[in-house]
Amino acid sequence: MEKDILDIKDVCECNRCLGTRTLHPQASLINLENPDFGQDFVKFGFYAVLLIEECMDNCSCCGRRHYDFSNATMVFLTPGEVFRMNAENTLPEKGFLLAFHPDLLFRTTLNNHIGNYTFFFYRKEEALHLSQREKAVVIRCFEAIGRELHHTIDSHSSTLISRLIELLLDYCSRYYERQFITREDKNKDILRKFKGLIDEYITSGQMSHGVFPTPEYCAGRLNLSPAYFTDLLKFGTGKTLEEYVQLRRMETARQMLSETDSTPASVARLLGFPDVSRFSRVFRRITGTGPEEYRRLQN
Repeated sequence: MEKDILDIKDVCECNRCLGTRTLHPQASLINLENPDFGQDFVKFGFYAVLLIEECMDNCSCCGRRHYDFSNATMVFLTPGEVFRMNAENTLPEKGFLLAFHPDLLFRTTLNNHIGNYTFFFYRKEEALHLSQREKAVVIRCFEAIGRELHHTIDSHSSTLISRLIELLLDYCSRYYERQFITREDKNKDILRKFKGLIDEYITSGQMSHGVFPTPEYCAGRLNLSPAYFTDLLKFGTGKTLEEYVQLRRMETARQMLSETDSTPASVARLLGFPDVSRFSRVFRRITGTGPEEYRRLQN
């Protein structure tokens, strides 16, 4: 079935659709009160930050669980992303929409590193759930952005608006890290599954063909977005996927060299090293001894 999508290309059009006066052509803060769209989905041609104060199903559509705060929820959308709140509503019934066009960021510091706010690439089900105190801080950030939008446009407007948006996003980065902490037990379970996934991948022999696990592959198996998976792995282990896989390869190598008749050459081949000398260098760097010597000492 083809999606019925409302394609909103710019901030001015967004204001018209939601009945809001345009104060700046590239940025807007819109108070959502039962937005009435005929379409099932909406696509924004700009960055969109949603603060959801009320939604149906106790926000289960945004991934809230019993271990999450329930005072408000935030969703972050990149330009061109298609969004649907739930089966009944295109947008949340109550909350705020911060819309800003990429052109607003031209020649601002935020333009150089907005891609570092990786939560813009999370799924809606990986939304940020705020405590009462966190919600109050976000509301104050919105109010500051709103005051600047009401100021007469001048040569400082884009810089000041972008800095206020940057401050908001910095707070959201802090709150997402807090959410990783409050989800510690759940995340430990995910990381245990991930460890088993990597070990299974290694022993399957796929690496011997030069095929290594990607963030997309791992995230898909764990039912996460690649961005959320990468951030969770870094927060939970302090390692990137490449670093983690390298450590698991070496752990597998140690086990094979000490518990089987495998030679360094056969281990190197299984683990996807181009030759045994490369394997030996990596193995020595991590374990402090060469694979042949390690095998001899263990046996």
